[in-house]
Amino acid sequence: MTDSHLSRRALLRYGAYGAGAAALAGTAASWDRLTGADIPGRDDGSLVVATLGSAFDQAAVRTLSEGFRKLHPGIRLRINAVQAVDWSDFFAKILTQIAAGTAPDLVYVATEGVQLFAERLGVPLDRWVKRDAAELREYFADVHPALVESMMYEGSLHQLPVEFNAADMYLNKQVLKRAGADFPAADWTHDEFTALLRDMKRSSGSHFTPYFWTNRLWGGVVPWLFANGTNLLAESKAPGGSWLWDTFYPAAERRGRGGGFRWTTPQATDLRVEEAYDYLASLIQEDLCTRPEGGNGSNLVGVFSTGRVGVTPAGGFWAGGLHLAGMQPSGYDVQYFPRWRTRRHQFGAAGYALLRTSKKQDEAWEFIKYAARGDTLTQLFKGNQTTPARRSMLTAARYQETGPAHWQVFYDTLDKFPDTGPIPAPPQVAEVEQVLLKHTGTALASPRAVRPALRRMQGDLEKAMEREV
Repeated sequence: MTDSHLSRRALLRYGAYGAGAAALAGTAASWDRLTGADIPGRDDGSLVVATLGSAFDQAAVRTLSEGFRKLHPGIRLRINAVQAVDWSDFFAKILTQIAAGTAPDLVYVATEGVQLFAERLGVPLDRWVKRDAAELREYFADVHPALVESMMYEGSLHQLPVEFNAADMYLNKQVLKRAGADFPAADWTHDEFTALLRDMKRSSGSHFTPYFWTNRLWGGVVPWLFANGTNLLAESKAPGGSWLWDTFYPAAERRGRGGGFRWTTPQATDLRVEEAYDYLASLIQEDLCTRPEGGNGSNLVGVFSTGRVGVTPAGGFWAGGLHLAGMQPSGYDVQYFPRWRTRRHQFGAAGYALLRTSKKQDEAWEFIKYAARGDTLTQLFKGNQTTPARRSMLTAARYQETGPAHWQVFYDTLDKFPDTGPIPAPPQVAEVEQVLLKHTGTALASPRAVRPALRRMQGDLEKAMEREV
């Protein structure tokens, strides 16, 4: 990593959907002690929006602010771009603001925090959405229902998604050429994936790693669980939500949708979970990938762009990241995650959550709507540092400079595989994630370690899910 802009804007996207929940858990647990927003002298009358500083550069923040002021000159706006190392650090700083009585009105929240905010800190958007239904029809028609459903909790909508990233597979074309391999077909299998890694290994030196992945909730072992038809926690749908689906989506698109996801009973000892871990352990044993590292993969751009890694899972954010690192569009491409028992993919999304302590909730709603507009997102996401939630924004012109050639994969991961869903993120996600990371590292230490590690993971997950948030 040598590019400071890359590390702050693009690479943090790599860990954007696998961090930050621990700080949120602390916020929720301490909420009764932290609601000091009415302390005299703490409020200058502005609507305060807190974002992760690395999410948008200064020019984008300025564009966001100026555009909103033109549309709503009577609303004073202050965007607090909190400079933080990652999402966990960001939420810790938001916690400090709340404790000081300077809580923001809106907070930019990724998938991990959606249900925790919804349960303890946030305000449902239902009444505003119903009131402004005519105005919002164009938005919902442009946004896949899976993204919307991921922002629902127990029948209510808590955020309008503005961006997402699904875990697809990036391939270095220099490495493919060196291995004499063709770019994989869209319906490639996990067996074909393994064969490709072997070809890459045979044609490369000792310092080459065919497959690299990081140990985290987003893009770690979870995509393999989804592909194998399972999940870390039993998954179901909450009832309700018909008020939204019947209003904004045609029958074919709303079929099977509900009031948001429920993740409940741990199933780490499920045979398909064990099968997925056994598969990853076999790749490590063949030296086709390393044991997964923790963190956000901050060193990955360099090793991928120079051909020392052949394949890695990433989302649309990497188009901008690789471009900032100087990689040519012709040097890489992207394909769907390999199929196994299913074609299901995983994603993480983000949007603005409205805090209950806000005294400017109607004004905050106006900002939420503004932030989800197509012209707003076009200005914000010029650098392809993420995947826009709006389908219409994914065009050949957008990816002409950065690539990849198969840019359609980013949104087609939703459109062609409608069961694609969010990473498992219940309100207890902080503990769930820590358990997953800990025992995944242990499970993949050796082939014999998988089953006992998954048994311990099961026990720890059961304890985590029994605890109140």
